[in-house]
Amino acid sequence: MVVLSFPVLLSLIAEPLTGLADTAFVARLGAVPLAALGVGTTALSSVFWIFNFLGIGSQTEVAQAEGRGDQRRARQISGLAISLAACFGLLLIVIGIPSAQAVAGLMGADGDLHGLAVRYMRFRLLGAPAVLATIAAFGTLRGLQDMRTPLWVAVSVNLLNILLDFLFIFGFGPLPPLGVAGAALASALSQWAGAAWVVTVVFSRLGMPRRLPMSELGRLIRIGGDLFVRTGLVTLFLVLTTRAATRIGADAGAAHQAIRQVWIFSALLLDAFAITGQSLVGYFVGSDEMAWARRVAWIVCAWSLGTGIAMGTAMWLGMELVVRIFVPSGAYAVFVPAWGVSALTQPVNSLSFATDGIHWGTGDFRFLRNAMAVASAFGVLGIWLINENGPHALTLVWIVTGGWITFRATFGILRIWPGIGKSPLRDDKPVTAASDTGI
Repeated sequence: MVVLSFPVLLSLIAEPLTGLADTAFVARLGAVPLAALGVGTTALSSVFWIFNFLGIGSQTEVAQAEGRGDQRRARQISGLAISLAACFGLLLIVIGIPSAQAVAGLMGADGDLHGLAVRYMRFRLLGAPAVLATIAAFGTLRGLQDMRTPLWVAVSVNLLNILLDFLFIFGFGPLPPLGVAGAALASALSQWAGAAWVVTVVFSRLGMPRRLPMSELGRLIRIGGDLFVRTGLVTLFLVLTTRAATRIGADAGAAHQAIRQVWIFSALLLDAFAITGQSLVGYFVGSDEMAWARRVAWIVCAWSLGTGIAMGTAMWLGMELVVRIFVPSGAYAVFVPAWGVSALTQPVNSLSFATDGIHWGTGDFRFLRNAMAVASAFGVLGIWLINENGPHALTLVWIVTGGWITFRATFGILRIWPGIGKSPLRDDKPVTAASDTGI
């Protein structure tokens, strides 16, 4: 379990580190280019995140096909997912380039900032088909239990991106300095190189499909719809928490940002267990070894819970270090209690990630969508009821966030033990394929 999860963790960490490198390079150009980078990356990252279903869906379907020993289906699903990714990517180019001005305006950019943000987005969109194809190919390889190839591709792509950043942002020899647009071009070119590599690996491993199974297209689209709703609800809740913290005051907003960044980074480690669990559960579901699928679920939850406890403890012990690095002196008073709440919820947070991965592996996407809808309804209500002028408003924001996490974890656990509703993992219910059930 840990052997498989470690490469996943490293591949997940690679992209945020590259984002830091981009930020460091562009920061040398001044505040306006850096703000334009922030506008462009925020807008495009949100769009690309919507298409994560290409990786999640292909990973589950390929893992289950591998469990059944059905390489033909694995080959067809991977081909369909990569083709669909390329089509969506081209559509993003066609729609996104003309819409970049409007999107930058909606993000609050104006003047020189608006022009730089538009240039960044237009250059970066040229890599959209490569980004989405890579997502689909990574899902395929992880479904085949190959966690190392995505790691090498991710690391190589990000190293190439850093090299191209230096060349394109500042110029070199005959290459003129392109500024923020150079950062976007560097990302697009490195993403195309990575996509060519990983897609070649997929087709060399599984072979090229002779025809695409268009009958499966509807299923991938349904998976995409469920995950789109779920991702949208997650985004909505997190945006509302940030908005509430900002409205409380500048100190609360600064403290919230520091806590949120650590929370996001801790999520990478938990997501590594979830992705590994998804592949293993999918494999055993496909091979009708439900006892093994349930055992994997238990192991994933145990490792994740232990990691969550360790992270919560580390957050308590490392609080002063975080304060010195990330927290302005005026925000200390509001930071400490909210940080404590965040640390206490890490074990529960770990179970919410673990159970997400397990239910991805069974193909229980509709359940995850419905569970997130219920959790987010209570979470949004809780944020709305907070008195933003109260003395403990930011702490209450994180208490509500903890409740939102607890709802998700509780639904996820109960779906496995004892197996509420039409649970694919219930002891008395064998499964032969991915479930398409709700709560």
